[in-house]
Amino acid sequence: MVKEAKLVLEDGTIIKGEGFGYETTKTGELVFSTGMGGYTESLTDPSFKGEILMSTYPLEGNYGVSEEWYQSDKIQVEGFVVREVCKHVSNFSSPKTLDEFLTEFEVPGISGVDTRDLTLKIREKGSMKSVITTEDIPDEELIEMAKSQPHISEVDLVPLVSTKEIKEFGQDNDKKVALIDCGVKKSIIQNFLDRDIGVVLFPYDTDYKTILDYDPKGLMITSGPGNPDRVTETIETMKILSNRLPIFGICMGQQLIAKSFGAKSYKMKFGHRGANQPVKDLETGKVVITSQNHGFTVDKESLKDTDLVLSQINLNDGTPEGLSHKELPLKTIQYHPEASPGPNDTRSIFDEFNQMMDDY
Repeated sequence: MVKEAKLVLEDGTIIKGEGFGYETTKTGELVFSTGMGGYTESLTDPSFKGEILMSTYPLEGNYGVSEEWYQSDKIQVEGFVVREVCKHVSNFSSPKTLDEFLTEFEVPGISGVDTRDLTLKIREKGSMKSVITTEDIPDEELIEMAKSQPHISEVDLVPLVSTKEIKEFGQDNDKKVALIDCGVKKSIIQNFLDRDIGVVLFPYDTDYKTILDYDPKGLMITSGPGNPDRVTETIETMKILSNRLPIFGICMGQQLIAKSFGAKSYKMKFGHRGANQPVKDLETGKVVITSQNHGFTVDKESLKDTDLVLSQINLNDGTPEGLSHKELPLKTIQYHPEASPGPNDTRSIFDEFNQMMDDY
């Protein structure tokens, strides 16, 4: 029996399709991702918290789902929108289907959607507040739910995904790096462990003294969801630690570090989400293809009154993709060098940060 589902936008648009996953109703900001693979990694990426994710690639679920690909302990998105969902897995190593995966974590999905048309709509009008449902709810009520939900800029999402307690990984390693967890992906931690660097993961609101008590050789601010303006605790910690340790920031980490030096950030029209974003290094002229997932960015004009220097830009829209400090051992990037999913063009950045810690 076909299960009807609806996707309702704040402008009154109502899209009907076939439901899969869990039977429920969820609200969130509708965004699109242009990656051709990696749906398991994207669905479990904490930076998608608060979002209803739509894939521009027309077929999802064909290679199933394996826990080896999880980037956190659960699905983080509020819902999943696809053109077509594959119900028969063609991968011996995948123990579950995409439908079973969404059902396990009580997340609704909708298929049969013209995702190309909807992507064009978002590019024109911007990301929108939305509702996805597999329940029998009147259209008028769904439209009101979409309109009345708070804007994602007004929601505190980082506390929902950050670790609640300090965790250590690779305790036997002599060198340790402190990670302030705003929504870390497992592959970020793994990249440090692969280089024999131990990781101490701290809640986003940890005070600077607690971090220094662990005697880390460097500090990283991780990626995460939502509005960086709302993560004031991490910004205040950065102000104190910026000249005490080598610093590395990924995605939201770049935004928070920039704000700690006085720069500003803003909400993008539809953000960068996918595994094919071109980034240019302004010093070398080299162009790399990167994996990205963010809806906010640093205002590059606001960097003029800081000690930060723009080092990399996005070739699609010129937004900041990398920053460095004029004097301090500090480097930030807006994209994801750990990929998962995505190309591995920039994974050497972890080696650069490792060298920065050795040289400090």
